Amino acid sequence: MQIENIVTRKRRGYFHFGRSEYNIKESLTGLGFMAPATLLALLFVIVPIFVSIFFAFTSANMGRLTDITFVGFKNFVDVFSDSYIWPALKNTLYFVGVVVPLQFGLALGLALLVNRLRVMNSFLRWAFFAPVMLSLAVTSFLWLNLLNPQEGLMNSILGFFGLGPSLFLEDTKLAMPIIILISAWQGAGYQMLIILSGLKGIPKDLYEAASIDRANKVEQFFHVTLPSLKPTIVFVLITMIIGAFRIMVQPMIMTNGGPLNSTLTMSLYIYRTGVTYKNVGYSSAIALLYTFIIATVSLTLRKLLGGDNEA
Repeated sequence: MQIENIVTRKRRGYFHFGRSEYNIKESLTGLGFMAPATLLALLFVIVPIFVSIFFAFTSANMGRLTDITFVGFKNFVDVFSDSYIWPALKNTLYFVGVVVPLQFGLALGLALLVNRLRVMNSFLRWAFFAPVMLSLAVTSFLWLNLLNPQEGLMNSILGFFGLGPSLFLEDTKLAMPIIILISAWQGAGYQMLIILSGLKGIPKDLYEAASIDRANKVEQFFHVTLPSLKPTIVFVLITMIIGAFRIMVQPMIMTNGGPLNSTLTMSLYIYRTGVTYKNVGYSSAIALLYTFIIATVSLTLRKLLGGDNEA
């Protein structure tokens, strides 16, 4: 009887793989849906990674790709004596160290505000998320015009109060802080929605139990809200840190890495080296080392914060 059942199921298109049973038609349908995404990932993610690894050990140059020689670890050794690497790395770490807590605090505050308000809730969600829908290039050009020393709105406001025009993006002490503020403003809405979804998932019974124990709002926040949001917070922080390490568009458009390289970041320097100066081999080596740094920081943070999705 069991043999007849197996034969019948095979005739209907079922097959066994290990201890699992699959339907041929359903499996082919699933593979068909996966094929476009798999092909795109292969072409634009997997292949470029291996090409970059290959170029990192060569003298590849965009101007003479037919003349590629193997140089071993020379590109990696040259990174440590590059006079632009350390300022770029310092600026990037400064950006990450300031923008991540600032943007996270802003996103958390907005999420708590939207979660509590009942009036205009949908409008506020849309308003706070609106900057995220603009591309980084559009946002950068927008603020570049607002901060224009001659015709910008910000200097017009300063002039209304009798203050002189400020060269916001031409000041080595102001350029990076301004880019940090703009970046935090532009991206906080996305993290706000993620945190807000986490807040909606916290059982109300926990707050009721805390109220019975006479816990005030502050105590409820630290002993109920934050512990319940731990998996969400870990996810948000890690994605924010990875995104912050990739900062390039804003300084490229608004300051071009200046003034005096005060806003030069690692991603912008990699772009310049590979695209502007066409030194593909050296830029690939920098990119690989930089990827290792980002991965190390992300995995370390995940370990410290507890990334097992346990509250």
